[in-house]
Amino acid sequence: MPHVEKGMSVGLFGGSFNPPHPGHTLVSEIALRRLRLDQLWWIVTPGNPLKDHSGLAPLADRVRWSREIAPDPRIKVTAFEAPQKLRFTARTLAYVKARNPGVNFVWIMGADNLASFHHWQDWRGIAETFPIAVIDRPGSTLSYLSAKMAKAYGHARIDEEDAGVLARRKAPAWTFIHGPRSSLSSSAIRDAAATS
Repeated sequence: MPHVEKGMSVGLFGGSFNPPHPGHTLVSEIALRRLRLDQLWWIVTPGNPLKDHSGLAPLADRVRWSREIAPDPRIKVTAFEAPQKLRFTARTLAYVKARNPGVNFVWIMGADNLASFHHWQDWRGIAETFPIAVIDRPGSTLSYLSAKMAKAYGHARIDEEDAGVLARRKAPAWTFIHGPRSSLSSSAIRDAAATS
C-alpha cells in the first residue's frame, strides 16, 4: 500500500483498468479536486468477481499501463489485493481501514456502477466502512434517483457542494458529483482492438 500519514484524505478507486484510459484519469482529476484529496489510489484488481476474466490482461501489464497513464503524482497505482488474496471490495476496505488508522478514506466509483452496487458482496458493509463519492458517467447521470443504494442511504447523502468534506465524514455518507464526462470505457477499447 502507498505511504500515508494520519489526517490525510485519500480516495480509493478500484477497478480492473483493462486497459486504463483517459476516462479513468478524468474521474481521478475530478475526485482529487472536488474531494480535496491528498492522494488517490488506483487499486488495480486481480479481477472483478462479477465479470468474465477471459479478456483480462496480466496484472503486471495493467499496473504498468496505469502508471504510464496516471499524470498526477498524487495518483498512486497499487495492486495490493493480489498478494493478500482479496477478491471483494468489502474485504479490501476493511483491510485498508485496519492498517491505516487516522487516515480519512473515501471510496470512489463511477455512476455506471451505482445501479448494480447492491449486487456487490456486502454492499451495505462497504457503504458503512468509508464515505462514497459517485462520479457522473455518460448515461448514468440519473442513476442516483433509482439505485437501491441511493434509496437505502438517501438520508446519508450530502450535497455535492459539500464534497470537499466528504472524506472527513463518518460513514455512511455519500455524494453524487456532476462534471465533465468521458464516454470511454475499457470494454469498448478492448472490443475495438479485437475488431481491428
